[in-house]
Amino acid sequence: MRTHKKPAASLFPPQIPALTNLIPSSSPAFGTPAHTPKPFAITPATKATILPILLPPATLRPLAFRTFTKKHSLTLTSSALQELATFIGRHCGSGWREEGLAEKVLEEVAKSWKNRNGGVIVDGASTELKDILKTLEGNMSGGRIVTARELSRQNSFALDSQDTDMANTRLGLKPTTSLSREDAATSFGVSRLGVEEEEMDDEELNHPRKWLKVISAYDQPRLLYNVTKKHFEKDPSKPSLMPPASHKTVLFRNRYNVIHQRLLRNEAFQSSAVASTKAPPSLKRSSSSNAAFQQTYKITPIANLLGRHGSHHMLLGLLAVLPTGTLAISDLTGTISLDLSHAVAIPEDSSWFAPGMIVLVDGVYEEEEESAGTGLGGSNGVGGIIGGRFQGFFVGQPPCEKRRATLGVGGPDGGPDHTIAGGFGWIDFLGVGSERAVGSRMRRLEQRILRRQLAPRRPRAAPPSQLPSSAPGDPVSTADADEDEDEDAAGPGPARVVVLGELNLDQPRALHALHKVLATYATEREGRTPMTFVLAGNFARHAVMAGGGGSGGSVEYKECFDALAAVLGDFPALLQAATFVFVPGDNDGWASAFGAGAAVPLPRRAVPDLFTSRVRRAFAAANAELAPAADKKRDKDHDRRRGGDAVWTTNPARLSVFGPVHEIVVFRDDLSARLRRTAVRLKPSAPADGDKSSSKGDDGDVAMADAAADTMEVDGSAAAAEAEAVPHDVRTARKLVKTVLDQGYLAPFRPAIRPVLWDHGAALHLYPLPTALVLVDPTAPPFCITYEGCHVMNPGALLVAGRRGVARWVEYEFGGVGTVRECLF
Repeated sequence: MRTHKKPAASLFPPQIPALTNLIPSSSPAFGTPAHTPKPFAITPATKATILPILLPPATLRPLAFRTFTKKHSLTLTSSALQELATFIGRHCGSGWREEGLAEKVLEEVAKSWKNRNGGVIVDGASTELKDILKTLEGNMSGGRIVTARELSRQNSFALDSQDTDMANTRLGLKPTTSLSREDAATSFGVSRLGVEEEEMDDEELNHPRKWLKVISAYDQPRLLYNVTKKHFEKDPSKPSLMPPASHKTVLFRNRYNVIHQRLLRNEAFQSSAVASTKAPPSLKRSSSSNAAFQQTYKITPIANLLGRHGSHHMLLGLLAVLPTGTLAISDLTGTISLDLSHAVAIPEDSSWFAPGMIVLVDGVYEEEEESAGTGLGGSNGVGGIIGGRFQGFFVGQPPCEKRRATLGVGGPDGGPDHTIAGGFGWIDFLGVGSERAVGSRMRRLEQRILRRQLAPRRPRAAPPSQLPSSAPGDPVSTADADEDEDEDAAGPGPARVVVLGELNLDQPRALHALHKVLATYATEREGRTPMTFVLAGNFARHAVMAGGGGSGGSVEYKECFDALAAVLGDFPALLQAATFVFVPGDNDGWASAFGAGAAVPLPRRAVPDLFTSRVRRAFAAANAELAPAADKKRDKDHDRRRGGDAVWTTNPARLSVFGPVHEIVVFRDDLSARLRRTAVRLKPSAPADGDKSSSKGDDGDVAMADAAADTMEVDGSAAAAEAEAVPHDVRTARKLVKTVLDQGYLAPFRPAIRPVLWDHGAALHLYPLPTALVLVDPTAPPFCITYEGCHVMNPGALLVAGRRGVARWVEYEFGGVGTVRECLF
């Protein structure tokens, strides 16, 4: 009988037929996978090994010169070239030239250097270059730049997408494509503002007050002009109220260098290699226009006058007073006695000339035949004084430079701006970002936030038949604006600044006038409230805590601000929707305690918090009322509304709106009265006998050059500037504006007349010119004047002198012109 053996177990398991279902499930009803699929793993890029080489700097120099100098207008020092050669040789290896690795690294370093405002000269010992190379080293893989580590708010959403990819990976899902910006991988240096170009998710950022920043004089960057590098650099020294005496020299040297380089950039002071004239240059223009175009001016250092008796020169220097009481002019090379007995101002009676100003003087050098003595009045060359004297015939202010030319920005106003060669567009003068780094993006942001409200605006001018009969001093009526929605939409927007000057809180009439002005704006439609109110001192008529008869103590001074808080508390809507900026004067504490009403050192600090606690409490109470309303109703209007602020700032102070787009300088000083007291009297150009024929012949000799021609618009009207009979107040305003802007300095006086803190003198510079300048000067008539693209306003005192019950202030619209307004109270 044959026995059947059981088949032995097979070595290999039997093959199971493939399932038709792609996802095998332990529970077909729910489609649950029997086994978890293998997760999608994001395999990081493996770092390719690079064999370091020793790259000589001379071998890299042609490529570095082509990238840095020709493409980015930067200059490499030998130490910087050595650092770059070492870095490229270590991380790019032998393929630095064939594979184009070095060119990409140099391009990235140049972009990062410019975005960090490093300057024109790239120094190897600078911390900026070391930080750039350190950041770049962490992003190198196989000699190539793989990603950017320095991310800002611009590409922060890329981080969120990366976190989402990691979460999807853990869940076994396929990662989504990561969102990234092009500039995230091409530039490591980004602006501190971090403005999103496409669309902002935060509704609060759509409010214009979000982009308002008040910059005090002590927070402004301290920049010095480097003559060798022809660039602005940060002052490395630590500021102090009692610096060494050498800092006083640095203050004058920096002010002189800024004006000197500004003149050299002027076309009138750039000599032509094609056309040249044999006649010596002079401030006096020839009658022929062709000769004026060919004529250029050359500045002669004072030290070069020695041995050139009877020669014609033009000097740029500081007007000074010698110990003997005579005038002198000083520059960085020396000092010489100045005779202005026969000098004429160019243009005539257009500006002030006072000791402490840097001016242009055209004349002849005269040597002394013999020494005038060895006493105090002897000008024998001892102490830097050049022997002889300089006989001046024409005196003029150094022509100022428009803001667009200083920053190197071209293109039509209101259109897409583009940068051109030259200028200081990469310099961050205020600490809010440079013009070339964030200027274009901030303008687009302004267009989206403000221009859509201001685009349909038209001048509020009704037909003559509909105009109400009112006096010029009456407040502007807003009743007609509510007749239909179109006119209401075309009303004033929030992009306005209201400036009130000389608010003496110890006068009850001043508080009544302030209440009337605030009531005028409290009746405006919601959302149209001006975003900023500027209240300038003096907040007391007499210097407080000075010990005089009219001087009050600290208790009386605090009671003045308590009264101000009571007035502000009547308008909670304004406190919730606007920023109030308070600028002190010379009579305000604590500086008035030792100044006793005299000129105190500039810049001066804000009013101490000890006296302003009640005002801050009024703002806190108004904002507390706004918070419950926002909690109950979470709509966009309430989310966009931010609580009001009370900012107690310095004198002077700066308001930055949308970064470098709008810069407003606020300065409180009696400039006009001080200029009248200290100015030098010059000989009038017109003869005293009234010879009309000779006076008409001199009319063509009152301008320096076409580039220095003065163009002013008074209240936006160019026709008024051309009128023959110019009012005295207009001439006074033009004279003041031209003097301050041409000097580019807020305190162009001797230190004994207007002291300045040496380490903080940079805060007084007006270079580049701001978009608007508020000169709160009660000794000058109120005005609104545009000069060289800078709009200058003076509201005067809040209480109009000689007119009882009349209040006056200035309302300024960003990018537009100011308006002097009045009301009865």
